[in-house]
Amino acid sequence: METATTRTIRIGSASIGLIGLDIALNRAAAKEMKEDEAVDFLFREISRRNYVPTGAEAKYRAALRQTYRSHLGLEPDQTGSLIIRIFGTGCVSCNNIQVQVIEVLDKMQMAADIEQIHDPDEIGRQGIIMTPALMINGVVKSGGKPPTVSQIEQWIREAAHG
Repeated sequence: METATTRTIRIGSASIGLIGLDIALNRAAAKEMKEDEAVDFLFREISRRNYVPTGAEAKYRAALRQTYRSHLGLEPDQTGSLIIRIFGTGCVSCNNIQVQVIEVLDKMQMAADIEQIHDPDEIGRQGIIMTPALMINGVVKSGGKPPTVSQIEQWIREAAHG
């Protein structure tokens, strides 16, 4: 049986940790679900283990669609959206990178889909050799040692402005 982990994604202007999203994403991908079917499936799955505020269903569904597209390696629906992935074992360094990324995004008044990847198989599939690693819009920006806040800010600015 798979162990449910928490994956943080951007829902509206908030970063929300969802328990069991990784397992649901893998199941939807394995069944080669079409996007609309996958969004319905993912929403049902995360609703079982996570609180979804009344009236927030549309935002959750939009975020789940983006996350599913990203999981399949497809381009995001929206132009200019940032997808930030932090790879590692869930260590202090990985968590610090996530905190720094959120602080930089807040300072820059930007939104992004942020997720931490702990699964060794997924880390390998993404071509990550050393952790902690930071990926922005599919490009590995650092690996093996945590980047500085100024590096993170520069990379986010470059990714946002193409």
